[in-house]
Amino acid sequence: MLEQGDSLRTWRLVRPPDTAISIAAEALPDHRLAYLDYEGPVSGGRGTVECWDEGTYETVESTTDGVAVRFVGRKLIGVASLERPASGTRWIFHRRPSSTEGS
Repeated sequence: MLEQGDSLRTWRLVRPPDTAISIAAEALPDHRLAYLDYEGPVSGGRGTVECWDEGTYETVESTTDGVAVRFVGRKLIGVASLERPASGTRWIFHRRPSSTEGS
């Protein structure tokens, strides 16, 4: 979830971020800010929400088909991008970690 004004731009990743591989992601509708701290079941038995990391970010670039951000979190430090290939509706998450990550 990326906080933008009074809403959260949100994607579902198929697994936690990894430095070595690209990860499939699904864009979800924007969420209310109240969901920023939510952990628990998703309505309709569609899974659960778990906070994997938290921190701050700075937008590096943003278009309708992608966003690149610089994260400073407890786990994730570095630049990551979410891009939607021209041929589909799925998104791809890729991160390039900082040399200080994990220290």
